[in-house]
Formats: sequence, structure tokens, C-alpha cells
Amino acid sequence: MKLVSNWRAVLTYSWSQRFILLAAVLSGIEVAIPFLDGYLPIPQRLFAALAALSTMLAFLARFVVQRNIPPK
Repeated sequence: MKLVSNWRAVLTYSWSQRFILLAAVLSGIEVAIPFLDGYLPIPQRLFAALAALSTMLAFLARFVVQRNIPPK
């Protein structure tokens, strides 16, 4: 396995990485929901569904040309 030469730019600007980070945050909130039961008027499964959606978007974004990433 070898990193691309502009890996820092890809990590900073790619939408797939942003969606993966969003999925990680939503998964963390999903884990914390039982401790916050009654404090948030949001259904528990909503965060799981949003995390799944973010993961699917990350998968799709990986195949889309992203022009805002600086070249190698």
C-alpha cells in the first residue's frame, strides 16, 4: 500500500473524508444517547440512520471528481 503524493490535500479537501468524519461523530453520539436519555428530544435510531447515510455518501463521493483538491 502506498499513499498518494498529495495525501494531505486529499485529507483536507475531499468530500469522502468529510462524510467519514461526520459518520464517526454521529456514531459517537449514537453511543452517548443512552447516557443522555430524556435530555435530547431526538429518536435514538436517527443518529444510526444519519451515520449510515454519511457512510454511503462517502462511498459515492470517492468516485466523483473533486476539482478543489490541489494537484500532486
